[in-house]
Amino acid sequence: MRIDVVSIFPEYLDALRLSLVGKAIEAGTIDLRVHDLRAHTHDRHRTVDDTPYGGGPGMVMSPVPWGEALDQIRESDSEGTPRLVIPTPSGRRYDQTVATELSAHPWLVFACGRYEGIDSRVAEHYAAREDWDGVAEYSVGDYVLAGGEAAVLVMVESVARLLPGVLGNAESAQDDSFAAGDMADLLEGPVFTKPPEWRGLGIPDVLLSGHHARIAEWRREQARQRTETHRPDLLPD
Repeated sequence: MRIDVVSIFPEYLDALRLSLVGKAIEAGTIDLRVHDLRAHTHDRHRTVDDTPYGGGPGMVMSPVPWGEALDQIRESDSEGTPRLVIPTPSGRRYDQTVATELSAHPWLVFACGRYEGIDSRVAEHYAAREDWDGVAEYSVGDYVLAGGEAAVLVMVESVARLLPGVLGNAESAQDDSFAAGDMADLLEGPVFTKPPEWRGLGIPDVLLSGHHARIAEWRREQARQRTETHRPDLLPD
């Protein structure tokens, strides 16, 4: 999978070269390319924003450098078809289903907005382009961040761990919270490891029983209880 990220703070994305995602990059599973939006400005102040039409507080990111940056990325590969992803509080809620959808795309381009956001014509323009595989706007939660970089870190990591070979054990993702199948509407329950006793606390007997059916039943019940406590909105009526 190829992943391009455009930002005015390209160093913010250095964290993607750590841990599992970093290993996937080293292995060639992910081709990560980070771009500085200011490289596509043409004034001495490297300006990427301007005042909003219609008035109001804050600044809006200009479509001019964004157009140049995205066009250059597109022209770097005449055969692939990129999908543009824009993190924004006004987008569709980002969840495991979306992560799974994105993991099926061979080429993702993330646009990190700042200030009051990116001029809306950027999304409109690239959504209409036949040489792009659409535009998707996502929100990672009901809150506002200073910029899209932190959201991109979340999205890329959630997508990367779904790619074949990224996780040390591919079955790990099957038991995750929100995973497809039995865990689709449940949070993952409590987990334990050695030592068998720690500060007066032991391990549930069922996990030591070796009875796989009972263990599976216990884990599902624990997942249901945790979901009922923390996210009752996930449970079916």
